[in-house]
Amino acid sequence: MKKATTGSSRGVKLAIIGASIAGVAATAYFLFGPRGKKHQQQAKAWAIKMKGDVVAKLEAAHEITEPIYREIIDRVAKDYAKGKIAGKAEVAALAVDLKKHWKTISRAARSNR
Repeated sequence: MKKATTGSSRGVKLAIIGASIAGVAATAYFLFGPRGKKHQQQAKAWAIKMKGDVVAKLEAAHEITEPIYREIIDRVAKDYAKGKIAGKAEVAALAVDLKKHWKTISRAARSNR
């Protein structure tokens, strides 16, 4: 990962904030949208924690690009797949779902610059 320069560090921080807001909005829609009751029943604590770990690593990253975003998700998913809390298939499915949100996150980040 490249180290952000002083001039672009503000943009990176705004991008991270935008990405975090987009993640929270997506989670809120998932839990409280039209099929929210069904999703609430299916939601598991490990999945929420995994999403939080991804967001924390995104916030710690100096630069966020799509390959870096995907790499962070893969690393977090690998850690969760090793545990006994969730099955490998469930973790992989969540990782695929998180990767689908790159376009939304990048759009939100660009609009916050």
